[in-house]
Amino acid sequence: MPRPLLLPIIALFALSLGACDKPLAWGEWNSIIATAGEAQWSEYEAIVNDALQPRVFTVRPEKTFKVTYQKPTHRDWVRLRRFKSILVIGTEQDPWVAEALAETGRKTFSPPELLQVRDVWARGQLVNIMLVGSGNATEDIAALSDRLHEDLDGQYRGWVRSRMFVSGPDTLLADSLAQSVGFRLLVPNVYEFHAADSTYIFRNDNPDPSELIRQIAITWTNHDPSEFSHDSILAWRTRISDRYYPYPQVLDLEHRVDSEVVVSGNRAIETRAIWANPPEDAFPAGGPLITRAVFCPSQGRTYLVDAWLYAPGKDKYQYLLQLENIVESFEC
Repeated sequence: MPRPLLLPIIALFALSLGACDKPLAWGEWNSIIATAGEAQWSEYEAIVNDALQPRVFTVRPEKTFKVTYQKPTHRDWVRLRRFKSILVIGTEQDPWVAEALAETGRKTFSPPELLQVRDVWARGQLVNIMLVGSGNATEDIAALSDRLHEDLDGQYRGWVRSRMFVSGPDTLLADSLAQSVGFRLLVPNVYEFHAADSTYIFRNDNPDPSELIRQIAITWTNHDPSEFSHDSILAWRTRISDRYYPYPQVLDLEHRVDSEVVVSGNRAIETRAIWANPPEDAFPAGGPLITRAVFCPSQGRTYLVDAWLYAPGKDKYQYLLQLENIVESFEC
């Protein structure tokens, strides 16, 4: 091979080896390692945490994201910067920021800026950069934080959906139900399905029902929508759970949230609360639930769509998002 051609190929091969030499990222997507100058972090911490750690109620208040600070000059930073989700904060002159900026392919920047790059210190990694100016950096952080949360939350929801459907969506079942029963629901292929009377149950208890259960039940009535309220929907749910669920459930309504929503163009009312085994049960269990009454005037039906989760000892936010995705797919 002529020497002028050989040198660029060797250089390209060396670059590819450098990328392959990066370790694989680890950690969860909603666990964020944040780094900034120690003195600056004391000013930024409350702003960043308020934006990135709003709480969602599952069976208790649960952070949507978990932010852990690491000083960039500490020896642990070399290990923790391999996390899947990294947040670096600072100016162009800060070494930990400059390393990430080098991966953007840009030569000039105009702080305050919010940037995102991949695979800076590890493969499969997402690094968010909050680039601040040399002036009032605290104001810059405040201006960028809400947008950062919107970006991260949208990406996390997309990741949850992709992970949920890794087995593929069961479109065959959804189409069959639409033609034969009158409603459509899209669940992953790993969900089991059975019908009893006019109650249709979709369940995923992999890998072990003692560790994780996600279940959705659908039934309907021809009663007038004006007869329904949030309380009557919960009473309807209780009748269904008493008859068709494998274990008895009682409702904990201390933290219930009632709302009105729109499902595929149809009005619906929704209640979120907690289910639990009866107090006398020797095996205590419980989890969050989403119950909806969807009014479908074109069919003269009101559907009950009930979803519940059992995930003891686990963060429940991602599994609750999975149920939301499935419930939102309902069509009549």
